[in-house]
Amino acid sequence: MTPPARRDGTPDKKQSNRSGGYRSSVRGYKPGSNRPQQRQQPQKKDEILLSNAKPAKKQNVSADDDWSLGFLNRNDSDGIRLQKVLAQAGVASRRHAEILIDQGRVEVNDRIVTTQGVRVDPKKDVIRVDGVRININEDLEYFVLNKPRGMHSTMSDELGRPCVGDLVSEKTASGQRLFHVGRLDADTEGLLLLTNDGELANRLMHPKYEVTKTYLATVRGEANNKLISELRGGVELEDGPAKADFAQIIDVFQGKSLLRIEIHEGRKHIVRRLFQELGFPVERLVRTKLHTVQLGDQKPGTLRALNSAELTSLYKVVQL
Repeated sequence: MTPPARRDGTPDKKQSNRSGGYRSSVRGYKPGSNRPQQRQQPQKKDEILLSNAKPAKKQNVSADDDWSLGFLNRNDSDGIRLQKVLAQAGVASRRHAEILIDQGRVEVNDRIVTTQGVRVDPKKDVIRVDGVRININEDLEYFVLNKPRGMHSTMSDELGRPCVGDLVSEKTASGQRLFHVGRLDADTEGLLLLTNDGELANRLMHPKYEVTKTYLATVRGEANNKLISELRGGVELEDGPAKADFAQIIDVFQGKSLLRIEIHEGRKHIVRRLFQELGFPVERLVRTKLHTVQLGDQKPGTLRALNSAELTSLYKVVQL
């Protein structure tokens, strides 16, 4: 059927012609010629989001490292495409990873990469997005355990007593080597970090970095402002002075008191000894926070993985 004519008598040019050309609604296009390239729409600022990518333990490259040698000169079959590595690390989808590369926001071994298809070795190359090194080592695990009262902070116990290892037996049986960061005595409950990242664990426990721990302590006696001043001012213990970074009375009831205390020291039973020395023996002690990692409403005996924001915060405080 012949298409209807326009007012000037010419056929409607929106239909394709027999020579295989595209519709002529694009200005300056002649039927039968190749299709012109469409103008690429600008990327919206809020369309690219970095999500859930784990930061690497080490943000710097040593002068002795040879990782930066020749990664741009590898054969096409060597390594994995950079955009795929970024996607696997949770930085962005492959398409958005390509846009990050185009924008010059990705570095490999201290070189900005703007070429698509560059191949990298995830086990050797140092990859950064917006200046933050991305960790793609899937072997590293980070968990928060709410340790119940009466459980020992060991992965196994020769006497058969209940221990942390009993709660993570499935993970250790599957080959994951986890260990606890620091200890909570058997009568103390709450937040305990489990990981197989030895470097992070050692730094979190090192007094140099002064990583704060927050506790809720139920003590015998009615606390007052004098107790708070003494806790913050310092107490002389048998192995040297100790003090709280922060102390606050939450409640006083029936001859007992509930207090929040923050301390960065890691000496054995330090919180209990502080209160004992000041005449307020501890009846219950719960660790609720490690730096910015909080226990929240996590139930006793349960395990959860750290999120990327928590892990970033821990790396930052210990300068990794």
